[in-house]
Amino acid sequence: MFPLAIRMAGHRITALIAVACAVLGGAALITGTGVLAESGLRSHLPAGRLAGADVVVAADQVIHPSGDLPIALPERRRVPARLVSELSGLPGVEATVGDLGFPAALVDARGRVVPAEDPASAGHGWSSTGLLEAPGIDGSEPTGSGEVAVDSATATAAGVRVGDRVEVVVGARPAARYRVSAVVDAPGAGILFADPTARRLSGRASGDAGTRADTVDLIGLRTAPGAAEKVAAEVRTKLTKGAGLVAVTGADRGDLVAPGAGASRSLLILLASSLAGIVLLITGFVTASALAVSVGGQRRDLALMRAVGATGRQIRRLAAAQATVIAAVALVPGVALGYPLAGQFRELLANRGVVPPELPLTYSPLPALATILLTALAVQLSARGAAWRISRRPATEAVAESRSEPRDPSKARTRAGLLVILAAITMSVLPLFSRTVIGATGTSMAGIVGAIGLALAGPALVRGVGAAASRRTRSGTSAPTWLAMSNVRAYALRNAGIVSALAMAVMFVLTYTFAQTTVLAATANDTRAGTLAQQRLSAPDLGGLPDGTLAAVRETRGVRAAAPVGETTVAWTYEEFGEPTTEAGSAMILTPDAADVLDLDVRDGSLRGLTGATVAVSDDAARSRGAGLGSRVSLVLGDGARVDAKVVAVYGRGLGFGTVALSHDLAAGHTTTGLDQSVLVRTDGTDTARRHLTALAASRPGLTLEDTHPASVGGLKDAPPEVWINLATIVVLLVYLLLSIANKLVAATAQRGVEMGALRLNGTTPRQIRAMMRREAAVTAATALVTALLLSALPLALLGQGFLGRPWPSGPVWLLPALALTVTATAFLTTELPTRRALRTPPADAIRAQ
Repeated sequence: MFPLAIRMAGHRITALIAVACAVLGGAALITGTGVLAESGLRSHLPAGRLAGADVVVAADQVIHPSGDLPIALPERRRVPARLVSELSGLPGVEATVGDLGFPAALVDARGRVVPAEDPASAGHGWSSTGLLEAPGIDGSEPTGSGEVAVDSATATAAGVRVGDRVEVVVGARPAARYRVSAVVDAPGAGILFADPTARRLSGRASGDAGTRADTVDLIGLRTAPGAAEKVAAEVRTKLTKGAGLVAVTGADRGDLVAPGAGASRSLLILLASSLAGIVLLITGFVTASALAVSVGGQRRDLALMRAVGATGRQIRRLAAAQATVIAAVALVPGVALGYPLAGQFRELLANRGVVPPELPLTYSPLPALATILLTALAVQLSARGAAWRISRRPATEAVAESRSEPRDPSKARTRAGLLVILAAITMSVLPLFSRTVIGATGTSMAGIVGAIGLALAGPALVRGVGAAASRRTRSGTSAPTWLAMSNVRAYALRNAGIVSALAMAVMFVLTYTFAQTTVLAATANDTRAGTLAQQRLSAPDLGGLPDGTLAAVRETRGVRAAAPVGETTVAWTYEEFGEPTTEAGSAMILTPDAADVLDLDVRDGSLRGLTGATVAVSDDAARSRGAGLGSRVSLVLGDGARVDAKVVAVYGRGLGFGTVALSHDLAAGHTTTGLDQSVLVRTDGTDTARRHLTALAASRPGLTLEDTHPASVGGLKDAPPEVWINLATIVVLLVYLLLSIANKLVAATAQRGVEMGALRLNGTTPRQIRAMMRREAAVTAATALVTALLLSALPLALLGQGFLGRPWPSGPVWLLPALALTVTATAFLTTELPTRRALRTPPADAIRAQ
């Protein structure tokens, strides 16, 4: 079967090139997505400042919901300090270090804060140098409360040397002067204090109030050579079961350097899973349509084989074998291209701050194997499906139909297409009931599903369009126009494949792009309308606001109200369809005073009740999760603490302010720094008030004052990283779609050599044939654009109504004209060029070659 398939392929090179391009592009996209997914599961951050520890003991920064993916926790969980001495006595342990991190920042001679890699945990005790791998130390260990050591990067940026005096802001304390006792040449060493001083400054000393007393962030163990795994096993045996502690070695140590950075791996899994569905749908559609053109061009050969005794099963096997040969050739470069494609995508994620720049991708054969299996399955099913009709027809009928298409499109296919379009319309209603990102996803998926429905119902549609056009051009029209309209009607199946492919490109871009921009606009509207404060005061380079900042702001002239606002991560467990479901997301941290600076459109209750173990929730969450006013919800805070909180307010602006808002009391002690992240300030709106606030920020190192309503809010410049990622995905998939469509159009046109030769022998001039083909291209492009717009109009109208309160979306006005121009140019160029090439062949030779 394979030798025959290869010989037949030699006569259909153009069509098979289209199949190869579809498979190559699809393989690259699927492989790249697989690399991202595998990296999310297996990749690890570099060990960094923990490289000198053979075994690291820390709290587990992941929760494991039943039947769901693990959820990473970004807030640092603590470890009891008593374990440091207990683990030091284990066989094979040569040294133990209890590491603690806390906010610390060095102020240079000009009063500016020197940026640190992670200001929230830049401060450490001197004993943490035992975790570093071969540190170069210039100077001596800090002694007493007036000395510090700094890493070489900080020393260079601040222009200080051993013996200089510097100012350091630690935690909530004002800046204090210290003598530099040493400069440590090691990455991420931070600002190092004497161990007793570090425990006191971080609130970890024995007898301190709060949950941080007598704790460390993690414990590093240095072991005898070759004993790391054995010691790790001993530690795991010693740790109390259920205490939530882990002992790791090797590459796993990097995930414990900074929990927030380690949590980014889970984002790769979520991103890859969200991309996988759309990538598989589009690649499957494109591959199937390319194979339909390829098999359609061989209908006469296959029909003749049926006439000489080939069974239907043999015909399907032949079509599948031929497609497999072409796919095998295209899979190799496609899979190879997928790995660098994943690398480029990782660079985009790193540039947008979604993942740390140092997080590497994991490369293995697994994504390639998965791609080969999925692509082979798609190719087999598509090829057999394309050959199904001709293989099932009696031999005489198969030969009769080999030069023409069936008179009437399949009723079952048309009904199935209409049902799929109806399903797409049903999906598009989701934004009316869920004003969330998930609701907007319904619009995006409705576009793709609607395009698939169009592909199924397309032959009936195109035949109807062709019939209507033919009735209007029966008399008094030119020969090229009459021929073009007749071809559109007679070859509805062939034209429907082209129309549906072009329409899918238009619908995909419109629904996906406008879904992103509409959600962005609605989020900006919520944030703008809900933020009563004009200014925000923060201290990103300090890891949090120092004590006294809020009081100083409130005493500033012209300030009407001020309230601290923070952000953390929570996991919410609730019942969905009778089964427990856990969903993680960001949450605000608010005090009762937030009602003076924020208007969350409270529908029930009041933000004034945010004291103690209480929360406010969005109305979408209250409705879908049964969390109305007065109910109690089960949450897992950012450090893994499980709490039961009472709902004291339900608000409407959940898109702009998130699903949950925690009370300041509830979040206390459960964030990495324990500091307020920012203060929202509502003033009397005068320039005097702004000048006083600016002076306050300038008088305290590290404070930053910014407007809450910048002029560019709502534009792509300020879009969150996930919007840029989705837009980049749209561009990549659009390029793949257009290239595949172009190849398909070229192949379909090239296969019409016999038709053009017959027309020329009957007296039709090459000029008339070119005019006929141009008119066909015009009808094809117009039909694709009109059907795409009609199928996209309802989902986009419902999206706009649900998110913006108007029946149209928000987005760039130039997108539709640009798409129309692109589709029209693609249809004309990919028809004109192969037509001119085919007309260079003498008509008799063209007919004989077939």
